[in-house]
Amino acid sequence: MLDALFQGLFDSSTTAVISVTDFLLCVGCSLVIGLLLAGAYLYRSRYTRSFVVTLAILPAVVCVVIMMVNGNVGAGVAVAGTFSLVRFRSVPGTAKEIGALFLAMGAGLMTGMGYLGFALLFTLILCGVTMLYTRLSLGLGKRSALNKTLHITIPEDLDYTGVFEELFAQYATSWELVRVKTTNMGSLFRLTYDLTLRSPDVEKELIDRLRCRNGNLEITISRQETVVTEL
Repeated sequence: MLDALFQGLFDSSTTAVISVTDFLLCVGCSLVIGLLLAGAYLYRSRYTRSFVVTLAILPAVVCVVIMMVNGNVGAGVAVAGTFSLVRFRSVPGTAKEIGALFLAMGAGLMTGMGYLGFALLFTLILCGVTMLYTRLSLGLGKRSALNKTLHITIPEDLDYTGVFEELFAQYATSWELVRVKTTNMGSLFRLTYDLTLRSPDVEKELIDRLRCRNGNLEITISRQETVVTEL
């Protein structure tokens, strides 16, 4: 009864059927590999939570797709074309959104090839794992909460080279000037910094000190995860 549930609708007597044990073993190994990859990516690097979760589950999605199209050249070409469309959407999205699209297409591929039982099992496993990673706040460590993007506006006659170094050394563990942009017909500069605060409690004090240096012009500070065009 159980074997019949996981057989494909279009299988013939010459079709090699994947056993449930082998399916679960491959998916479980892929999830472990995904966790190892995510852990390695977290080491001393700036990251977003959605990208870490997607990186952890993506090997399982690819594993299932490969198992379904193994030996079927036509299905392989069709899958390659379908998955390539995700990268060229008109609206950019986060890593989590693109990962959800891959998951949905993987499940659709399995149902389209007639493996309804495997499609349901795959969907339940990946949905459960995704919710578990979100519940465990994977990729949302204390360190990531301190990573900020700072936009600060200064007058054109203020030399921004090193003007804020003293404050950053006091309130941040690391900082980097990533962009300089002129605004207001060239009368103002808009600086963008990536920095890691020493503590979440110093954010307001840092802004107050910066206001004294930039003539009380506009200052914006946000979490780096708010960037939506990740992939």
